[in-house]
Parts: sequence; structure tokens; C-alpha cells
Amino acid sequence: MTGEEKLSIFLCGFMATGKSSVGKRLAAKMQYQFADMDTLIETETGMTIPQIFASQGEPAFRALECAMVDRIAEWKGYVVATGGGAIVNPQNLEILKRCGVLICLTADVRTILLRSGTGESRPMLHAGDKAERIRQLLQQREPFYAQAHIIVDTSTLTINRVVRRILERLQEFGLSQQHAANGNE
Repeated sequence: MTGEEKLSIFLCGFMATGKSSVGKRLAAKMQYQFADMDTLIETETGMTIPQIFASQGEPAFRALECAMVDRIAEWKGYVVATGGGAIVNPQNLEILKRCGVLICLTADVRTILLRSGTGESRPMLHAGDKAERIRQLLQQREPFYAQAHIIVDTSTLTINRVVRRILERLQEFGLSQQHAANGNE
């Protein structure tokens, strides 16, 4: 595969499903670059995501997210971890599906609760009972997540197993045949 043929891979899904951890490992296996959309927004604004939510509100953050999607959609040879709610915007969803392979990582509520810890850095979990809030957000976002090209449930899998499943599925897109052969669990 030449550099011109590389598509980007966009990882979407709820918080704490493994987008960043899996994304870094997947990028290394495929010899792609890795980027985390939330980190890019934080670097660009000089504020953390919780600070943006607190000072400017969710609509301002979502506008920053849309602007970032427009930019990253042009990148080739990247694995990008998107924010948990990025694809709830139908325009973002369409752009990412058109410009690369969209992979949704999922997990059950219990796993998300365990992985998200106190939730201090997760502004969407600050209102009320965390488990109930996760259930509500998952229900709202599921129709968007279901539109991904590939869906992998990470609840009971190690990072390496998730990466291996993704590499197997990416063969359908002609992206990983040589890379899957190089990957060890």
C-alpha cells in the first residue's frame, strides 16, 4: 500500500470504551499516525475539555469539535480518536464515514463506569447518578454509533484483542492485510 492509498481510521464511541488506548496501539501496528481529537482541541484552545464545558458550555465545545472534524477529515494515514459525542452531529458522522473508515468501540454500562473512575474529567457525567446518565447518553447516541462501518464491543477484551479484531475487519476495506500479518497479540 502506498502513502497515497492510505485512508484514515476514525474511532468513535462512548467515553471509556478505549478509543485513545486502542487508537495508539492500532496506529503503531498499522504504521499510521495517531491523533486524539479532544487533545487537539485542548492544545488549540489552551483549556481542558472540562474547562471549555464550564466556561463556554457544551454548544461551544460542539462547535470546536465540528471545526476539528472538518480538518481531520482531510488527513490520510491517521488513526483518530474522536470525542464520545462527535458523531451525534449528523454532518460530522457523514464527513467521517465518507473520508475514512469509521469504527465504533462500545462497552456495557458497568465497564464504562469502572473505566471512567470518578468521572471528574468527564463533564457529561457530572449530572446526577453516573450509571443512569451513561444509560441515557448511550440510548441517545446508539442510532449514530450504529452507523459506523465497524463496531467492536470492548467490554471483555484486552487492548491487543480489540486491535486484532479491528485489523481483521479492516481487511474488508483492503487496509490491513500486510499489517494484520505483522500484529501479535
